[in-house]
Amino acid sequence: MSDAVRAVLVGAGQRGHFTYGRYALDHPDALRFVAVVDPSPARIHRFGDAHGIPAELRFATVDDYLAANDLAGTAFVATPDRHHHAAAIALLEAGHHLYLEKPIATNLRDAVAIVAGARKHGRLLHVAHVLRYTPFFKTLHDIVTDPGTMGDLITVEHRENVVSWHMAHSFVRGNWARAKESSPMIVAKSCHDFDLLQWNLARPIRRLASFGSLLHFNPDRAPEGATERCTDPCPVEDCPFDARRLYLNMDWTGWPIHVIADDLSYDGRLAAITDGPYGRCVYRCGSDVVDHQVVSMECADGVSATLTMHGHSHEEGRTMRFDGSRATVRARFTRDPVIEVIPHHGVAGYHVDIPRAEGGHGGGDTGAVRAFLDALASGRPSDTTGERALEGYYLAFAAETARREGRVIDMAVFRGTLDEQ
Repeated sequence: MSDAVRAVLVGAGQRGHFTYGRYALDHPDALRFVAVVDPSPARIHRFGDAHGIPAELRFATVDDYLAANDLAGTAFVATPDRHHHAAAIALLEAGHHLYLEKPIATNLRDAVAIVAGARKHGRLLHVAHVLRYTPFFKTLHDIVTDPGTMGDLITVEHRENVVSWHMAHSFVRGNWARAKESSPMIVAKSCHDFDLLQWNLARPIRRLASFGSLLHFNPDRAPEGATERCTDPCPVEDCPFDARRLYLNMDWTGWPIHVIADDLSYDGRLAAITDGPYGRCVYRCGSDVVDHQVVSMECADGVSATLTMHGHSHEEGRTMRFDGSRATVRARFTRDPVIEVIPHHGVAGYHVDIPRAEGGHGGGDTGAVRAFLDALASGRPSDTTGERALEGYYLAFAAETARREGRVIDMAVFRGTLDEQ
């Protein structure tokens, strides 16, 4: 226990409590939370009790924590996205190393400022781009960056398929439904994917264009007879987004069920969808983020790539295709992950063995925390430092600018200015 990293958790909600808190409980010799910050008394005491944190080290705000004498020196920041900037800057200035949930920030200016703050104060800023740490994506990366297998890389297709109920939960009813209160969906959801793309492409992207809109979750698409809330009760029997079916008719109370209420009994969940945001009709929520977007990119050497992100999938997951001069690679990151290599010179195609994953996000949650702790111990930067992750945010915010303004973005120009966001 004495060698464990002492940390403060800032934000004891879904990711803070159930992911980082769980890691600390499972690996007490590696990570110990000694303080917690959250404005919710219920969340702060739930986490504090689970980790044996004294009452005097449970704080409502970062300022309250920083005013205390017993500072941890390392912080996990898992607040709502719009609070990342203020918390990160204050903690960096106080000398903390940071594990920061993605996205870095809700706008490019703040993301750049956080990365600059870590550089100025000489602190490790590790961004939770957890997919890089999955056995799946590590294996895929080694294959698609191997010239002996791929030859010359020609083109890449990357799809982020958000299952329809996840879209409704998070981006229509939930915390990421309005861009000004969180960030554009291409940033909030696909910053992972831009990070993976620029990692796997291993070359700069020269220009991009993007198209997309909020096509379905609008009042004019509501079924006839649909009411303001699913519990009114709504008479539409075959609505795929009925909150009663999504949140009440199951024994499972993990994610996303545990997001809607602290009381996860049937009555607690019913009360939550009767009065709270997760029981609203999806067609009348006022969401303004896209439900589909396509980004077309050209690399400096002519390699092309596309990213398609949408929220109307039957299954959650990512599907990818890499075409090179020597082989095609097809990959599926779902509950049943597959990586298939199909050589072009007459050799039969084959599936690649993927190491077993441990933990959420295909093993990425565990891998990302472990990588952060290893970086602290060794003094060497992790694979997802703020400096390394920032390029994906330039791409994501450039994509949103291209979509919104209907123009092709020159990335060299975009990287040189913060006025485009």
